[in-house]
Amino acid sequence: MLDVHRLRLLRELHRRGTLAAVAAALGYSPSAVSQQLSQLEAEAGVPLLEKVGRGVALTAAARVLVGHADAVLAQLERAEADLAALHDDVTGTLRVASFQSVLFVLVPAALTRLARSHPALRVEIGQHEPGPAFSLLAAHDVDLVLGEEYPGYPQPRAADADDEDLVLDELRLAVPREGPWSGVRSLADVAGAPWVVEPRGTEPGAWGVAECRRAGFEPDARISSPDVLLHVRLVETGHVVALLPDLAWAGRRPALRLVDLPGHPARRLFTRVRRGAAGRPAVQAFRRALREAAAEVGAGVAVTPGRRAAGPR
Repeated sequence: MLDVHRLRLLRELHRRGTLAAVAAALGYSPSAVSQQLSQLEAEAGVPLLEKVGRGVALTAAARVLVGHADAVLAQLERAEADLAALHDDVTGTLRVASFQSVLFVLVPAALTRLARSHPALRVEIGQHEPGPAFSLLAAHDVDLVLGEEYPGYPQPRAADADDEDLVLDELRLAVPREGPWSGVRSLADVAGAPWVVEPRGTEPGAWGVAECRRAGFEPDARISSPDVLLHVRLVETGHVVALLPDLAWAGRRPALRLVDLPGHPARRLFTRVRRGAAGRPAVQAFRRALREAAAEVGAGVAVTPGRRAAGPR
């Protein structure tokens, strides 16, 4: 009989690449991980690891076993969710990864609701960009990810993931209230303006450059940063123009001027969990609190609550 705990170690080695990384993530010593995997080899009756330089690599048999481990661990996660649902209250710890604008606007309101309705639930939150956060979710380092999807740049949908749409957050051109760019009426009017942009190689950055090119120019990027609040501040102080989502100033009136873009593009915000964990009461409670927070914010900005994503697409 294959040991489930050792299967998880093999799965972690497949995802993380080294025994040291597995040990650091799970709180073991590398020698303890190696010993457990040796015992799994004995249980399986076939070699699972082979030496490659100073490290190890998974054999073909090990990769087959990892596929089964994914299915076994997902089913166990479903079983844990079903058992947790039998309790009257929502307890335990929920680990969340989120990016800045959602952390700034929606998460505080969601936490306020959870503190009232489920005081025994502990929520731990880390700030991560969506790409790395999805890797953390797959590695079981977090339980829920707040993700974003820009027009024309769809996020890959994993077969073992459960997505739920949260809001559609309209994107607009932001210009200073005063100065040479204050009176512009369209994106083409800021062809010669200095810009603050999202970093190259990111979906928001690629979308912004594509929008400018459709308007007939290449943006003069003076500042590059993933910090949306910095973008807002730089526009408000008259230094640059930018393309910004409405959530960047939800709850307050920005000291800048907004110009609608053709077609009213919007980024899609969503939550993602592992499919086996979708039934966890803690996951359901957090998602519900986020939806309520988004609906409340939507009264003040162009943020529209989304619909439930119907599985992988």
